[in-house]
Amino acid sequence: MPHIDITVISDAICPWCFIGKRHLDLALADLPDEISVSVAWHPFELNPDMPIEGLSRRDYRTAKFGSWERSRELDAQVEAAAAEAGITIHHERMTRTPNTFNAHRLIWLAGEQGVQSAVVSALFQCYFVDGEDIGDSTVLASAAQAGGLADIDIPAFLAGDQGRSEVQAGLDQARRLGVSGVPTFIFNGSTGLSGAQPPEALRQAILEITGRS
Repeated sequence: MPHIDITVISDAICPWCFIGKRHLDLALADLPDEISVSVAWHPFELNPDMPIEGLSRRDYRTAKFGSWERSRELDAQVEAAAAEAGITIHHERMTRTPNTFNAHRLIWLAGEQGVQSAVVSALFQCYFVDGEDIGDSTVLASAAQAGGLADIDIPAFLAGDQGRSEVQAGLDQARRLGVSGVPTFIFNGSTGLSGAQPPEALRQAILEITGRS
């Protein structure tokens, strides 16, 4: 049985990563049964200098894009792309742009426990659908429970150092690979695609690598 390892380099506050996950899930659901796939989510920080407490989304986006009106125009473009993928993003519910380092630690922990995809989905749900601050430990604990980490003391985990060096190593690796935008999909450690690729493009890449195209 052919097997493929997919690494997705992603940030939990990247809307295109949310859309990209949806596209990947659709692509995987449409693969022949004889192809087995493992997916691992690796960290990237869109805002590596973000204060640990995050910033007002309106203030941050206004400074970044020159005006709140321009930010809203970009949000509308994202919402339209998300709708095409069957996702509803509620930018109007978001009040904070969080620091995502601890969210990445949670994703790392979920990988250790075999529930990484579910926790990634829960984080996207919290931020893009519910408008919650995923830099907040209470919100992260809620996402962990929703993703299947109910038996782990998440506040204690976040207060400690576990996962810090592993996440930092992942961030360093993304820089060494020259990753400048996310999502980035890496197949079997080499062949890569960047951006929220359509489901068929992801499916075709997998088929080609496994010799099934």
